[in-house]
Amino acid sequence: MTNDTPISVLLVDDEPTLREPLAEYLTGQGFAVTEAASAPAARSELTSAQPDIVLLDIMMPGEDGLSLCRHLVETRKLPVIFLTARSEATDRIVGLELGADDYVVKPFEPRELVARIRTVLRRAARGASTPADEEDWLYEFEGWQLDPLKRKLSDPEGVTVPISTAEFRLLRAFLDRPRVVLDRDQLLDIVQGRTAHLFDRAVDNQVSRLRRKVEADTRNPQFIQTVRGGGYRFAADVRRSVRSAPE
Repeated sequence: MTNDTPISVLLVDDEPTLREPLAEYLTGQGFAVTEAASAPAARSELTSAQPDIVLLDIMMPGEDGLSLCRHLVETRKLPVIFLTARSEATDRIVGLELGADDYVVKPFEPRELVARIRTVLRRAARGASTPADEEDWLYEFEGWQLDPLKRKLSDPEGVTVPISTAEFRLLRAFLDRPRVVLDRDQLLDIVQGRTAHLFDRAVDNQVSRLRRKVEADTRNPQFIQTVRGGGYRFAADVRRSVRSAPE
């Protein structure tokens, strides 16, 4: 995407009475919009296109939006905004844990959605513009290693431990600030790119998931410790080493 190229949006929603007017509105705002009425249709579109962002409904017949979101963030690393009538906090938390970048509850004001799209894309651009030499570092702690470029976590035996996008972001936040107490608002702002007071439980759930990956005893965590009334602290020393040059 360049300054002369319109932002490409994939709009996935099975309800034409919402999808079609929204596509028309976004087109009028200068976006290049591709519509898909289902997750399979969206997957088909993605075989020949790489949108800048995906607007995704959760409740769809067949494969739902949560499943498609998981696929998008794990295989395409595309920014995702959920558009859904489900306003329960649990649903929002699940969406954010899967790696969605934002969550808009229907009915919504289209101008607000446009603002959120631009915010998410600015945040994604900042992440993409990380200096190359920063990605040449490897994080190491107590025999563990995190490769930010490959988003690969290895245990002390060298075995790869699968982590989600959200878990990677959270672990990276801790490793960048070892032994510093981070409260939930700070972690939400770091991981999601915005302060979201409604989603404190999202941080707690992500921490619990991450602990299950890196802690020998989650009831007595060695690395990610809870600070009563404060938040969380990564309690191990973290060392950065230079990535070996390819042979």
